Amino acid sequence: MFDLNNLVRANIQKLVPYSSARDEFSGEAKVFLDANENSLGSPLSKWYNRYPDPHQHKVKDAISTVKGIAPEHIFLGNGSDECIDLLYRCFCNPSTDNVVICPPTYGMYEVSANINDIEVRKALLTEDFQLDLVHLENLIDEKTKLVWICSPNNPTGNSLNRNDIEMLLNNFDGLVVVDEAYINFSKQKSFIQELAEYPNLVVMQTFSKAWGLAALRLGMAFASTEIINILNKVKPPYNINQATQELALKALEEVGQVNDMIHLLVDMRNALSEVFEQMPTVEKVYPSDANFILVKIQNARKVYAFLLTKGIVVRDRSNVKLCDDCLRITIGTEEENTALVDAIQDWLLKQDK
Repeated sequence: MFDLNNLVRANIQKLVPYSSARDEFSGEAKVFLDANENSLGSPLSKWYNRYPDPHQHKVKDAISTVKGIAPEHIFLGNGSDECIDLLYRCFCNPSTDNVVICPPTYGMYEVSANINDIEVRKALLTEDFQLDLVHLENLIDEKTKLVWICSPNNPTGNSLNRNDIEMLLNNFDGLVVVDEAYINFSKQKSFIQELAEYPNLVVMQTFSKAWGLAALRLGMAFASTEIINILNKVKPPYNINQATQELALKALEEVGQVNDMIHLLVDMRNALSEVFEQMPTVEKVYPSDANFILVKIQNARKVYAFLLTKGIVVRDRSNVKLCDDCLRITIGTEEENTALVDAIQDWLLKQDK
């Protein structure tokens, strides 16, 4: 049976979180003389001399409307990377507990585990980039606190089988973290609506991809109120700055424009995939539910180096297990996609000479 208290680190259970004066009163105030801010303002045309809302209430209310989930189930991080780090710091005891990741997958799960001195166990995906449940379950023991699932997966681009994820949620007593950074580009349904059914589920999303706000560093985690309360207990008091909160609110008013961009990127993704499939040097273009494609191409490292000479940067994934001779290519603008294709055609011509 899932019991959240069995997962939380003992020192976190006892932790008294930092409390600001803004946490200690309710209602509206007109004069703030509590936080030692510069009351005379700042050198910018818009003043940023006051600390931001530590709980980002307005942003969470707006996200709640868009996502159809109550604000108390939402945590906002300084990028999804902060959400990842806090999950380790809240639930994993250093040098004692372990987590399971499913390579090839997003690299920060392992990096953050190493920073927090948490053992990482690896359940390699199958040849078609799906979960190997038998291998995964064999790695789980009483010290396994988290299992990381990236769907749609990075760097492979595909969505993982929903039934497999549900099987894991039903049979694992730790937290299952489903990272949905690319869910907006997929036809798959988000797991956010399953939170009431699975108390051990954490869903991560981001403003960096479909919303086009990567420079703002704003990540989202959705979970039970109990899990959200623990994350809020540990996070820095003002982890989301005022400018980010304001810009996120403006973006959340433009859902229609975001959806238009998503549709355009998906169309360009499909078109670019078709172009690559016709190239003699390309061995395979993997199906994608993301805003990138994974391309298996002959001499991938040499192609990567050649593209750099043309000022074009893609991601060389040829050193990653199951991704031999693969390049991960983000869908750019039409002009950028054309420049990429032209550069690879130049590469092919040079090989024929």
